[in-house]
Amino acid sequence: MTNSKNREDYGSDKKSVVQANLDAQKIAFAPIMFQAAKSLRNLGILNYLFENNSATIETISSALNLSVYGVKVLLEAGLSLELVYLKDNEFILTKTGYFILRDEMTNVNMDFTQDVNYLAINHLEESIVNGKPEGLKELGNWSTVYEGLSQLPEKIKKSWFEFDHFYSDYTFPEIMPILFGNHPKSFLDVGGNTGKFSMQCANYDPNVKITILDLPGQANVARKNIENAGFSDRIKAVDTNLLDNSIPFPKGNDIIWMSQFIDCFSLEEILGLFKRAHDAMDENSSFYILETFWDLQKFQASTYSLHATSLYFTAVANGNSQMFHSKDILELIEQAGFAVAKMHDIIGMSHTLIQCKKK
Repeated sequence: MTNSKNREDYGSDKKSVVQANLDAQKIAFAPIMFQAAKSLRNLGILNYLFENNSATIETISSALNLSVYGVKVLLEAGLSLELVYLKDNEFILTKTGYFILRDEMTNVNMDFTQDVNYLAINHLEESIVNGKPEGLKELGNWSTVYEGLSQLPEKIKKSWFEFDHFYSDYTFPEIMPILFGNHPKSFLDVGGNTGKFSMQCANYDPNVKITILDLPGQANVARKNIENAGFSDRIKAVDTNLLDNSIPFPKGNDIIWMSQFIDCFSLEEILGLFKRAHDAMDENSSFYILETFWDLQKFQASTYSLHATSLYFTAVANGNSQMFHSKDILELIEQAGFAVAKMHDIIGMSHTLIQCKKK
């Protein structure tokens, strides 16, 4: 693992004492104010302001059949959240308020935070101390969240998969020409989940044959989706314990693919996965990794989101993984016997695509 002293500097401490104090209070009250923002969105208050440009508390109360008191406390919280501002006794939506209301990424993140993480993250300290996802008990009785994905309540499952798919879906149009530039005939999708990516590949190239490896719960879902899409003749899903290094990956594939997958494992586990990929390849095969690295982001909002997501992995998903710094993974690639053939930055919103070849 890369020593943190060798990494580039990140951030600074140049803000004023007044600003630092304000930011500290924002952290202190963050869970409460998050609920205020969500309520302003869900109860239609932000949307009413968007559609009507400005409005008084009484007007909003009457229009939405909410108490004056309820609208008042939420909008006053909205002032400190900078979701609204006040002019001539009327509230007006801000740009930030518009993002909370209409921005798809923001809403996906908020629903993921609320439905999947809100109760569970209260167990973060325990998770750090005990080295396991103590918050997962709020969702179900599994050792990792992946074992229980197919069993989650529908609302929680919906928020989890919308979060997972939102970021990966944006990458598809950019990566398909790269992956299929040399017309691969066979594809191994490691951790293929619901089969969504594999079906995209089958749509893109009518000749490619794909094998998905995943846990039984996810593989069963993938099989149903594949059958419904009419791809059963070209895509198969195989039940696999991906953490059992004694189980080799199938050989003979032109491409081995891992997308938004390695962040689900510890560095030691990732090395095992990489070595099994290496063993399954020949000199003509390519190993592709599509991942979001927090140090390679263009925007601070992306880095912030990835750092927050790491804590979901700590408290909920598995207790030992995170959104990685790129150097962590590049070192493992080399240790596993690969050389990086090419890196593509940035794919979609926040991803890096790494192509590896056997040394």
